[in-house]
Amino acid sequence: MILKILTVAGLATFEIYAAIPIGFAFGLSPWIVFFASVVGGLIGVFVAAFLGDKIRALFHKVKPTEENAKKKHPAIFRLWNKYGIIGLGFLGSFSVGAPISIAVGIGLKADIRKLITWCCIGVVARCIVFTLVGFYGLQLF
Repeated sequence: MILKILTVAGLATFEIYAAIPIGFAFGLSPWIVFFASVVGGLIGVFVAAFLGDKIRALFHKVKPTEENAKKKHPAIFRLWNKYGIIGLGFLGSFSVGAPISIAVGIGLKADIRKLITWCCIGVVARCIVFTLVGFYGLQLF
């Protein structure tokens, strides 16, 4: 049981879309799936925020610029232009995930504290929505 919970939390660190269905496939309670995915998602936010520069330095020699972020992630750049840091943190967490939103926010020179706050809110909201969808979706069968 502990291994299943750690698997859900570990998957949620990178992608919540995969973690929640796996939790239900393991036969875990919806509450356990929710809390494990929230913990994993929040860990992913903080790892991306505080270790992001070090991880990026391992793979890239040049720090990402606004032009690079615009080319690689045009949808997130549109969110940034239209909704600012709230759109990047909250809506970006829903659409592409919090670690990518944090990475693009660092490239756009966003205030990291505000971005972390909105990404955390987005992760919790995303976990609530997808856990409810998974639970009630399974009730239909």
